[in-house]
Amino acid sequence: MNLQNKITIKGLTDTGMVRSKNEDAIGYDSALGLVVLADGMGGHRGGEIASSMSVDTIIELLQKSIPEINTGEVDEASGFSLESICIQDAVVAANELIYQTAENNPEQKGMGTTIVVLQFYNNSFSLAHIGDSRCYRLRNDKLEQITKDHSLLQELIDRGFYTPEEARNSMNKNLVTRALGIDPIVMPDIQEDIVLKNDIYLLCSDGLTDLVEDEDIYYTIKEFSANLEEAAKQLITKANQNGGKDNISVMLCRIDEDFSTKQGWFKTFVAWFD
Repeated sequence: MNLQNKITIKGLTDTGMVRSKNEDAIGYDSALGLVVLADGMGGHRGGEIASSMSVDTIIELLQKSIPEINTGEVDEASGFSLESICIQDAVVAANELIYQTAENNPEQKGMGTTIVVLQFYNNSFSLAHIGDSRCYRLRNDKLEQITKDHSLLQELIDRGFYTPEEARNSMNKNLVTRALGIDPIVMPDIQEDIVLKNDIYLLCSDGLTDLVEDEDIYYTIKEFSANLEEAAKQLITKANQNGGKDNISVMLCRIDEDFSTKQGWFKTFVAWFD
C-alpha cells in the first residue's frame, strides 16, 4: 500500500549554534511510511559517517524487504509482526556495516550512532531504537515519550539515584549505554502499537530534548499541528535559542487517513474515533 497521501512526514536537521558540523542524519520514504533518524558520535568525521551510513542502509534494506512481506502476518518465534522483524534485521545489518567499516579504517575506530526507525503499516507502527534519540506521540492532547533512553542517566533514574527533574541538570546526560556500530552485535528495542487518525509522532535527537522541555515540545506541536514543517522549524529555533549546543534533528509524522489493509467489523468499529 502506498501511504504517500495517508501520512504527512516532515523533517529538518540543523547544526546548532556551537558545533562546526552536523553528525545527525535523517531520512524517510513517504510511500513506504518509513522514517529514520540517527545521531552520530566519533572523531575524524566518524559520527557523520556512522549516522548517514545507518540511515541510508536501513532505508535501502527496508525498501527491498517490506514490500515483499504479507502485511499483518506475525513471526511465530518472536510474536512480532513481519515488519518488526524486517526492521530488526535492517538495524543489525547496519550495525555490522558500521562496525566493519571502523575496523578497516583506524581513523574511524569507535564511531557509532543512535538510531530510531518508525515504520507505519495497516493502521499500526513498528518502532526500533538504540541510544538516546527519542520517539514521542501526541494523541488526544497528551504528549507521551514512547522510547526509553539507553543511557547512563536513564539507568540512574531507574535505580532511584535521580528523579527525572534532577536528571535534566546532570553532567551524565549524554553518556549512552547502547549504540549502533560500537560492538559487533547489537539488538534494538522493538515496540508495536496501533495508530489513530490525527496522531502526531516526533522523532528527535538529544539536541532537542536536552534543551527544550517536553511541555514546550507539546505546545509547539499542538500549535502548529496543521503545518508540520513549521512545527519542526519552531522546535529547532527553540533549541537554538536555548543555546543550540548540539546538532538538532526533528521529524514529524501526522496520521491523516485510514491505511488498514483489512475491511469489515474492525475498521467499522474503530471508525477512527470520529
